[in-house]
Amino acid sequence: MAASRSIQEKVNRLINKKNGKPALKPNKPLILKDSVANRKSWKGTLACITEMSVMLACWKQNNFLDDMCSSEIKSFQDCVQATQAASRKTKNEDGSRGRNLSSEEAKILLKRFPNQRTEI
Repeated sequence: MAASRSIQEKVNRLINKKNGKPALKPNKPLILKDSVANRKSWKGTLACITEMSVMLACWKQNNFLDDMCSSEIKSFQDCVQATQAASRKTKNEDGSRGRNLSSEEAKILLKRFPNQRTEI
């Protein structure tokens, strides 16, 4: 009930008081397309960048000897393992809640269930 009132209030604001016509005229029809843009999915922030850069700097200083940089290598490996464990945990949680569709999956669903071709 409250949602319908708020929508009606928005429509009333857009209607010109004098003529009863919309104040804004769309330059394209107000219907949804049956396709989406091709977008690469972003997996999130890059993890362990600082640990990797510290490890590479240590290697460069010590002529790429692993013995001299064992603590940096260990911290980088620990970071990678922690990140992988966290991503597995979130992946398992997302299966029950749902997830964002990729552009290819959205196109398949839009072809299967096309939008209405008339304005509302």
